[in-house]
Amino acid sequence: MQPEDFDFFARLLKERSGLVLTKDKGYLVENRLQPLVRQRRLRSITELIGGLRSGDDTLVESAVDAMMAKDTGFFRDWNPFQHFRNVVLPSIRVARKAKRAFRVLCAGASTGQEAYSIAMILHEAEADLRGWQVEVLGIDLSQAAITTAMSAVYSQFDVQRGLPIRTLLKNFQKEDDNWRLSEVIRTRVSFKAWNLLDDLFPLGRFDVVLCRNVLPYFDMPTKFATLQKLSRVMADDAVLYAGVEEPLAGVSSNFQAMDDNLGIHIVQRPDLGKIKSLAAAG
Repeated sequence: MQPEDFDFFARLLKERSGLVLTKDKGYLVENRLQPLVRQRRLRSITELIGGLRSGDDTLVESAVDAMMAKDTGFFRDWNPFQHFRNVVLPSIRVARKAKRAFRVLCAGASTGQEAYSIAMILHEAEADLRGWQVEVLGIDLSQAAITTAMSAVYSQFDVQRGLPIRTLLKNFQKEDDNWRLSEVIRTRVSFKAWNLLDDLFPLGRFDVVLCRNVLPYFDMPTKFATLQKLSRVMADDAVLYAGVEEPLAGVSSNFQAMDDNLGIHIVQRPDLGKIKSLAAAG
């Protein structure tokens, strides 16, 4: 890939998705764009870049989608999900007992495994949540990823990553070489194609937000802006799960770390001391 083509594409990707490409990522760009070259029956990546320069919106969308990291898994890193099950969920049942409703946002939901992991935990607690309105929403820039998430069909490789065998057999049905998630779990989650660079207010307010393994792909101003937007749609006692290696100190003053080892944060507001956090309660 020519340096000028790389620079153009890096600017385009940053503008459309917030993702930052460093100079040493030329091989990554070529590797992820090559399938699109073949799909469009183009002669080379140079021709693909030419199409992007011409302003072909569908091609731009496909190229940006191709660069989205889709490396995820069920119950990824495990401990934050245990914390949600054992600490946050019981706390929510106390704190929200009057309205009997709460919402969970999975930002950068990719192909859905994280959101469905939360849904499986909620299903386990079904007896305690009977009569509650509970919504899990997964958002991602990649329409292809969202389509996969909505299908809820996963390969053998996908289900082997972090999914205990008993949980697999309880919640999935085998279909040829793949596994289909049960309808009772699928219907607990909705998905939308959504760009974290856009306004989040139309999505509503949330009590728990997961934004894990997303921020490292952004530069500092984009990280700050994203965290600002997330804080504004979170309840005063809401919990944010970031990645276990994504400290927010020095990035945003809108969050206070509760457990850096688990990537757990609460919203930082002037009257924070008056609010009992869901992350610390239990």
